[in-house]
Amino acid sequence: MVKIYTKKGDEGQTSLFGGQRVSKSDPRPEAYGSLDEVCSILGVVRAAAQDADLKQDPDLKTVIHSIQEDLFLLGAELATAPEDRARFSVQQITSEHTARLESLIDERLAKIELPRAFIIPGSSSYIPALLDWSRAVARRGERRVVELREAGLLDNPEVLKYLNRLADLLFVLARYQEAVEGKGAVQWRGRR
Repeated sequence: MVKIYTKKGDEGQTSLFGGQRVSKSDPRPEAYGSLDEVCSILGVVRAAAQDADLKQDPDLKTVIHSIQEDLFLLGAELATAPEDRARFSVQQITSEHTARLESLIDERLAKIELPRAFIIPGSSSYIPALLDWSRAVARRGERRVVELREAGLLDNPEVLKYLNRLADLLFVLARYQEAVEGKGAVQWRGRR
């Protein structure tokens, strides 16, 4: 029987892929932990998209799955010190990954008009609300990656470009899903 607990993290440390021990509050676990949250929320989106009674973007599950694949790749990259990447053959996020997100954004924006105000999440159905939640967590992950860069721990500038585009795509996917459902987003009108 394989045990899930190792007790190695009981003192608040975790291992990077190279074996280096770091605090669980180190910028690296903070960054890839936020992206793991995004991946998990997107798993809920994919599961919710199984609901046959809900009108939906026919490509939503495929798009979400491809993003989840990217997030695993990105998590591995962030959990590996630059000097260990060659040893572990860790792939990196590339401009092709970012370009794919841009293409997905452009495809959907050609079919809908974005609201010109802030959106109050949860105003239509649960899939757009979950996409809005995943976008908010992606933005947190992006901020954590900026901290990595500022600490000199990020050597791939494409990571920030990808995360910026990812948050944009998640916003657009939420608005597109609302349009497919025939529901509009509730826009924030400011103080009353």
